[in-house]
Amino acid sequence: MLINKAALAAVFLALKTTFNKAFEAAPSTWQKIAMEVPSNSGQNDYSWLSNFPKMRRWIGAKVAKALEAYKYVVVNEDFEATVEVDRNHIEDDQLGIYQPQAQMAGYSAAQLPDELVYEAVNGGFGKLCYDGQYFFDTDHPVGAGSASNKGTAPLSNATLAAAQTGYGAARTAMKKFKDEEGRSLNITPNVLLVGPALEDIARALLTDAKLADGSSNPYKGTAELVVDGRIESDTAWFLLDTSKPVKPFVYQPRKKPVFVSQTNPEAEDVFNLKKYKFGAEARAAAGYGFWQLAFGSTGTGA
Repeated sequence: MLINKAALAAVFLALKTTFNKAFEAAPSTWQKIAMEVPSNSGQNDYSWLSNFPKMRRWIGAKVAKALEAYKYVVVNEDFEATVEVDRNHIEDDQLGIYQPQAQMAGYSAAQLPDELVYEAVNGGFGKLCYDGQYFFDTDHPVGAGSASNKGTAPLSNATLAAAQTGYGAARTAMKKFKDEEGRSLNITPNVLLVGPALEDIARALLTDAKLADGSSNPYKGTAELVVDGRIESDTAWFLLDTSKPVKPFVYQPRKKPVFVSQTNPEAEDVFNLKKYKFGAEARAAAGYGFWQLAFGSTGTGA
């Protein structure tokens, strides 16, 4: 192939098309547990999360709830995936070897939100959220008291008692969450999130009419099961309320993943090394929404 501007444009257009097809076809689950909050700067301030808005009786003057003195900022990061294309491969019409790489670059770019959101899930027991506590913690400040959205009980379908101690207790705790004025938040847990190690137990708990010991299963159909291999722990499990406009986790795109290429034949890499480049770039981050919409158990039993 004679390398000129038109030929290079055609080569990288074909690679971009392959990239985009793989991007669009890539599976994703982050939307099931997180909300997208676009960013137009280097970071987003989520201090507004300190105010869980709820209607109240209008008696006398309106009462404006001020933001608490919390500071929760999620800073965007840069991401890239880059592939080198040897000039000889273009000259020799050997571009087929780059099709799988273009596909994987597109697939990886589409998976970025999942990677970031599940990184936040995995870090929930040790990373801070808007109230200065760990996202999953035993003492979130609420009014004059505190509330817990963290447990240690294993996820189990062995017996009714075991199921109640883990999954049942988490559902009850979430449904009892109140705002700072003591009113119910009407939390409705509807997603059970687990890693591959707990998939069979979670599926049986949510779909079987009976528990493993033959007793009736009161939790059948109480939540949607979401399983993702990026959950690192073999014992941890998470119960979420994703039915509200605000979700437990946040995906914050500053620049969504895009195909980029370096096709200038006068570029230093081309002149010295015979290398063109293509790949993907993005700027984004993930973090935590309302802790009241999630319950996490380490599953360790202690």
